[in-house]
Amino acid sequence: LEGVAGQKLNFKNQTHTKDSAAEVKQLKAKPSDDEMLQIYSLFKQATVGDVNTARPGMLDFTGKAKWDAWEKQKGKNKEDAISEYIKLVEELKQKYGI
Repeated sequence: LEGVAGQKLNFKNQTHTKDSAAEVKQLKAKPSDDEMLQIYSLFKQATVGDVNTARPGMLDFTGKAKWDAWEKQKGKNKEDAISEYIKLVEELKQKYGI
């Protein structure tokens, strides 16, 4: 999630600055890999839109997992993605504590 902390996200004519990536890093326990992939994929869908790069090579296991998670968000509009992203981070804060 490097590079996503503190970015400004446009949501329904508002600029919503959410340091959610930093909040995730401050959790008392590390979220599962699946939860982290969900956070990553929603953030990418919210900020970039549908996946726009080639799938990483066979030896890039982390890159492939991230790409596959993002690909599953394909077609989701940015507003829904950012809403789900913020909701998920809030759920993780409740689950793991800060």
